[in-house]
Amino acid sequence: MESSPLLFSLVVVWVAAKLGGEATQRLGQTALVGELFAGFLIGPSVLAVVTPSSFLDGLAAIGVVILLFEIGLESDLDRLLRSGLQSLVVALVGVVSPFLLGFALARWWGLSQLGAVFIGAALTATSVGVTARVVSELEKTNDPTAHVVLGAAVVDDVLGLVTLSVVSGLARTGRVSLWNLVTLLVGAVCFLTAAIAIGVRLAPFFVRWVDRMQVRGSLIVWSVLFCTVLAVLAERSGLAALVGAFAAGLVLAKTERGAHIVERIKPVADLFVPIFFVTIGMHVQIAHLDPLSPRGTLVFAVLLTLVAVASKLVAGLGVYLPDVRRLPVGVGMVPRGEVGLIFAAIGLTDRVISAELYAAVVLMIILTTVVGPVWLRRLY
Repeated sequence: MESSPLLFSLVVVWVAAKLGGEATQRLGQTALVGELFAGFLIGPSVLAVVTPSSFLDGLAAIGVVILLFEIGLESDLDRLLRSGLQSLVVALVGVVSPFLLGFALARWWGLSQLGAVFIGAALTATSVGVTARVVSELEKTNDPTAHVVLGAAVVDDVLGLVTLSVVSGLARTGRVSLWNLVTLLVGAVCFLTAAIAIGVRLAPFFVRWVDRMQVRGSLIVWSVLFCTVLAVLAERSGLAALVGAFAAGLVLAKTERGAHIVERIKPVADLFVPIFFVTIGMHVQIAHLDPLSPRGTLVFAVLLTLVAVASKLVAGLGVYLPDVRRLPVGVGMVPRGEVGLIFAAIGLTDRVISAELYAAVVLMIILTTVVGPVWLRRLY
């Protein structure tokens, strides 16, 4: 196999990702929006400089596992356990409401039952990273409202990953039944609970063993290996591999070397994660977003975005504490970000949704990720 075309495509993807991310960050938006647009521009739909390939898809698969591992590492398990009833109520409303409204919209649009379940599930995601960044920039981390939003977003991430495992399992069976739904749901919850409970007890011994090694890079290599093993175990259990990667991050974050692992995984994530976002953009075809398209994909994308925003605002109605503002809580839950994009990628790969619906979901994720932070800044 000639390596020059592969290396050329990798160079173009990295350059496009960094330039796109830099541009959107200078505009006050998250880098992933720029990376998505960069992929769209260099992909076959516009400039056709690079086309999707098994090589890039393989690197993107590594990138998404690293991304979930990093999210797990940066998630505070103690905060998750202490998030309290208020954050839990907001998170539950913020998952149930989008799922039901998204499912209803998809069925009304004429999608199959499985496709409608996927659309509803894709709307449940919340990007804790995007909201946390806005709260940090505004220096509102001690605000009671911000506490509820961040706690709910972390719980929402966990519930979203459980939902992702359930939907992936349904996609493999090709049918939706109450028995399949309950079995997959219980399996996902049990695996996540067991992985965290056992991992928290064993991880300190694992880290101390790694610390005795003198070979360069031992800590990061064995940490990524730990993440990969849990991802494989999750997949062998019939769940999404990403649940295992996320659990690995949560577990290792609790060890005495958690902060060091976070610092060492960042350069790895900086290399692989943008490839995932760029390939997401490359798979979007501009023809599918034609306003005159007979399938009306753009119309569906707009309706999906309206439902995505409205259903997360409903989460604010779950606030019952007097010192917590409802509207900022709802708006803080609006950005779909990374987890939403993972849903989109899996939906296309497993052929649960068509290329047209994939484009609509990606556009919805971009719009909510852009609108949410701007709106939240104005509210504060």
